[in-house]
Amino acid sequence: MAKRIFIWVAHPKHGSLNAALAARYADGARTQGAEVREMALADMQFSEAFEGYDPNKEGSAPALAPDLQAWQDNMQWADHVLIVHPYWWGAMPSRAKAVLDMALLPGFAFKYHKRGVKWDKLLSGRTGDAIITSDTPPWLDTLLYLRPGRRVIRNQVLKFCGIAPRKIVQLGSVKLAKDGQVGKWLDRAQRMGARAAMAGGA
Repeated sequence: MAKRIFIWVAHPKHGSLNAALAARYADGARTQGAEVREMALADMQFSEAFEGYDPNKEGSAPALAPDLQAWQDNMQWADHVLIVHPYWWGAMPSRAKAVLDMALLPGFAFKYHKRGVKWDKLLSGRTGDAIITSDTPPWLDTLLYLRPGRRVIRNQVLKFCGIAPRKIVQLGSVKLAKDGQVGKWLDRAQRMGARAAMAGGA
């Protein structure tokens, strides 16, 4: 059975390096027979106005905009997920974070137990990759800041919902990169996509 892979480009602008990396990842996955769905944050329309929800009460969040519902549907459909985002002030862009805030809801992505601090991970059985681009060199981000972007996407997004992380990659420095370096990053993204399509389940 072909692997189902959902690729989300979490960059608010069209024509980004993130989009190019995602396209090459998709190419690699398709060469190995994967079925691929793609969404770009730059195409998504929704209001970022959000006051939160009661995490102990399913259905307490406002109704989802159609693009957020489509994002949820793609997450549920997928065996494997790729999130590609730039690294702004130690995190993904605010509009990308808004998608997670509004769409990774209780009853969809997780469900807290009535007692204690444990929860059910409702997206279990899936695997995930992430590609993060940064102007800060990854080694410097690790040394000075303890790699917060990579830690958050691995532990507090993917793992929290039950998605088993495979490759969490930070590429940089983008502002210092020559064409040859960018080409190597694109080739790496294509290899990651091929490996994702061939890999077993979580």
